[in-house]
Parts: sequence; structure tokens; C-alpha cells
Amino acid sequence: MSATDKAKNKAEEVKGKAKEQLGHLTGDADQEQRGRTDQAKSDVKDAGEKVKDAFKH
Repeated sequence: MSATDKAKNKAEEVKGKAKEQLGHLTGDADQEQRGRTDQAKSDVKDAGEKVKDAFKH
């Protein structure tokens, strides 16, 4: 996994956590869900990159 991909995935994860917390603080369930969705997307992308790396070696 390239450093750029790692940084992008981490940024998406952090953004998701921030959205989730903001939604929690404001009582906005939709915002919380969007934050969890962003985090899940980041996790899936990380897993995909790890699979790619495993097949490269």
C-alpha cells in the first residue's frame, strides 16, 4: 500500500469519526450514520490494499 493511499484512508477515517461525534453531540442520527459509513469505507479500502500487497509479494 502506498503512503498516499494510507494517508487518504486515514483522512477518510478521521473525517468519519468527526462526523460521527458531531452527530452524537447534536443529536443528529443521520450525521452519526454518515460518519460510521465513512469509517467503514476506509476500513474496506485498507483491507483491499492489504490484499493487493499480499499478492504482490
